[in-house]
Amino acid sequence: MLLGDIIASFQDEAVINETLFSLGDLALTARLVALAAESNVSTGELAMQSVGRFVNGASDEEWLALFGQMSRSDNPGQVFLRRALANAVSDLANR
Repeated sequence: MLLGDIIASFQDEAVINETLFSLGDLALTARLVALAAESNVSTGELAMQSVGRFVNGASDEEWLALFGQMSRSDNPGQVFLRRALANAVSDLANR
């Protein structure tokens, strides 16, 4: 399944939960779920917003580092998603 298809299906809580757990970062998943609850949105909605903010706001250096990580991975979609969500969690926590 393509990353865009996965992100588009984030309205289904089962899909977002499965996707988040597949990232292998329980701390990130827990923080994202908590931030979604604090923001009164679903986890999937927060994840979609987070990906959008990353795509539209990441610096050239961030993209270059991400592409390097993705090129060395067997699952570049997971690398992208983990990085986009981690950036969003960090940004939201610092507000």
